[in-house]
Amino acid sequence: MYGDATNWNEDEYRESILKEREIQTRTVFRTAWAPPERISNPDAFVVASSDGTLAFHSLNSLVSQSASFGYSKGHDVMVAEPERVVRAHDGPAYDVKFYGEDKDALLLSCGDDGRVRGWKWREFSESDVSLHLQGVCTENHVKPLLELTNPQHKGPWGALSPMPEINAMSVDPQSGSVFTAAGDSCAYCWDVESGKIKMTFKGHSDYLHTVVSRSSANQILTGSEDGTARIWDCKTGKCVKVIGSQDKKSRLRVSSMALDGSESWLVCGQGKNLALWNLPASECVSTISIPAHVQDVMFDEKQILTVGAEPVLRRFDLNGALLSQIHCAPCSVFSISLHPAGVVAVGGYGGLVDVISQFGSHLCTFRSSSL
Repeated sequence: MYGDATNWNEDEYRESILKEREIQTRTVFRTAWAPPERISNPDAFVVASSDGTLAFHSLNSLVSQSASFGYSKGHDVMVAEPERVVRAHDGPAYDVKFYGEDKDALLLSCGDDGRVRGWKWREFSESDVSLHLQGVCTENHVKPLLELTNPQHKGPWGALSPMPEINAMSVDPQSGSVFTAAGDSCAYCWDVESGKIKMTFKGHSDYLHTVVSRSSANQILTGSEDGTARIWDCKTGKCVKVIGSQDKKSRLRVSSMALDGSESWLVCGQGKNLALWNLPASECVSTISIPAHVQDVMFDEKQILTVGAEPVLRRFDLNGALLSQIHCAPCSVFSISLHPAGVVAVGGYGGLVDVISQFGSHLCTFRSSSL
């Protein structure tokens, strides 16, 4: 028996196939929980993806959808429409951060187009411009309040270099600064009020993967493809310490870095290793080997969380002892974000996001759909 092709629409079918393929190949590069002081949607979080979008999801809504999701629908993982979505960058969005607290917070993102853009979090999350029409979330057209553009360098005959991408950000509201890690091997300190560069940090020989602010010492720390991490004085812009080998033959990129709450301990992800540093003593106290390349790392009080090029979230103590390992949905995980309540969101390849409770149970797993 043959199907009835009377109402067949070839264009709609082709569009649905392309949409499904785009969702399957999208990568979530960063997730970030909204400020916990927010009364409405206290468990809201934002997803930055390879299609240049920022998507805002509600955990409560996701858990409800997950409970009613049936695998008989033909999908192995739930595809979740966001509450709000905005086209933030021309090219992948690599990082997202919140600057400030509660309703006055700015939502910042950076990406492959060499720009940092910022929105009022309240306007972004509560705007009625992004609507669900017949189950499809349309684009949020709230204009950015802040836009910072990487400088282009002049070459021979005044030719300008290509716009270097921005791979990561760190914020320091106390000094009114945003720090960026750029593809031109420099880090930049931006003044949020004026939108201008306050300081340029030069010294790495290859592009930067990560930057972390150490406000208690008025320093930043950067990690680079050149295999080194560097500590910089924000007053002078000079490098005060180089961490790691500068031997080009043995170097492995520093892909991720994190400071603990006291800003005394630093952990660096480098190749398949984690290096734990006591900064006051300028001493590497332990090295932890990981089966796959490290792609993100963070502290949870006196413990270390890490993910990488495998579907596993690992937790270590400061002595390097493995405390737990939890299987994740993405086959390669690029980001970890930790809610103050202990809930962890990880994102990675396939547009997949896994939300895991402090007890290790999976609250929900979904593919983030955007535009």
